Amino acid sequence: MMAEHPVAVPPAVTPGADGRDGAELPLGVIEEIHGPVIDILCRRLPPLHQALYVWLDGERLTLEVHRHLDESRVRAIALHRTGGLRRLLPIFDSGGPLQVPVTPDCLGRLLDIFGLPLDGGQPLAAAGQRPVVASPAPLAEAAGMDEILPTGIKVIDLLCPFVRGGKTGLFGGAGVGKTVLIMEFMNAIVQLHQGVSVFAGVGERIREGHELWHDMQDAGVMPRTLMVFGQMDESPGVRFRIGLSALTYAEYLRDHVAKEVLFLMDNAFRFVQAGSELSGLLGRMPATVGYQPTLLSEVAELQERICSTRNGSITAVEAVYVPADDMTDPAVGAILAHLDTTVILARNQAAKGIYPAVDPLASGSRMMDRVILGERHYRVAQAVREHLARYRELEDIIAMLGLEAISEADRLTVQRARLLQRYLTQPFFVVSEHTGIAGASVPLDTTLRDCEDFIAGKYDNLSEADCYMRGSMEGMR
Repeated sequence: MMAEHPVAVPPAVTPGADGRDGAELPLGVIEEIHGPVIDILCRRLPPLHQALYVWLDGERLTLEVHRHLDESRVRAIALHRTGGLRRLLPIFDSGGPLQVPVTPDCLGRLLDIFGLPLDGGQPLAAAGQRPVVASPAPLAEAAGMDEILPTGIKVIDLLCPFVRGGKTGLFGGAGVGKTVLIMEFMNAIVQLHQGVSVFAGVGERIREGHELWHDMQDAGVMPRTLMVFGQMDESPGVRFRIGLSALTYAEYLRDHVAKEVLFLMDNAFRFVQAGSELSGLLGRMPATVGYQPTLLSEVAELQERICSTRNGSITAVEAVYVPADDMTDPAVGAILAHLDTTVILARNQAAKGIYPAVDPLASGSRMMDRVILGERHYRVAQAVREHLARYRELEDIIAMLGLEAISEADRLTVQRARLLQRYLTQPFFVVSEHTGIAGASVPLDTTLRDCEDFIAGKYDNLSEADCYMRGSMEGMR
């Protein structure tokens, strides 16, 4: 049996006005405090990821164990602010990892990492508790992923279709429409599939979170949506765990409430940044490009829990920031390894007024297979890509020398490619109040028929404005 450390640990805590249980024996005491890092002198070593807590002025502050320093000391990360904490304060063991309250009534709510309300409403009347750090679904219960999840968004369904129960990465910088696209995905899941959405705001700016919350209420999707926020000014431990907290709710909703769950994360790169910050605070040596040595395992811990079972499916859409537009960055590569669909939002598309600003040539999906999509979808998608690729090749020549410098056949290809480019724009439901244009959801069969007609030349007499920001081409021949 491990010998006790010679530093005295209080045998019990006297009951006080802070609501502590006087019969509870402390696990240990605070030995050192370095920002959000707390070194704890323990009677016994708690396991890694154990949730501990300390009372300060009547408030219960939660810590999470991340490292064993020796046979009697652990290093924990505070999930609250550490102002006011001091050495020798008693630390208590919660008896398990961090847990959140789960209930079907969580829909329509705005919660923090602990499942506490941020929307000013009443606390959740929990039907149970679920641990935030958990293993993925057993392999025997996992379901295969060989089906498209239609979104009603033309360019997505045609060129980079979502995998039902799969993971999609949404790569783009500021101002190219990530948030609007994410909100439209939520609307599609609610309207087309009668599913629910869980939004994880990882390191979200309070302004962005507030605007998103109200925009979703205005769009009417909030009653079937749960939002979980870990804000930018909070502890790196909160930003590191908020994705898992939201995913815990997604798993509960998948198993007990809805067959279709859309899990959205903004931003997956901030999850990696929080892990890198924690790694430095815990004293680990940095690895490639300064990232944490545990980068791959930390990303996998999150991504592998996004899976489908016999009960239902979780389809993930993750916004990913690309540092310096370098797709070879280790963090981007670690996330890419887990994705089924990659959607690239390009700034030059947004500059042309092409919304959604999806780069149709850089984006792709593992579902782009003739066997999975069917002969017609595959053939139309390839023909559209060929037209757009040829137009991109000729853009510089046209800009310098004009259309007269290319052949008649190329001129026809360019004309149809420009019409297709405008056709793949689409008005969204969630911003219709701001744009004044009614939103449109287009079935895949309609998109395929319209694209076949464009390629066959049936719309060659139309102007580009006739194809811009509309749903289907019904009645435009």
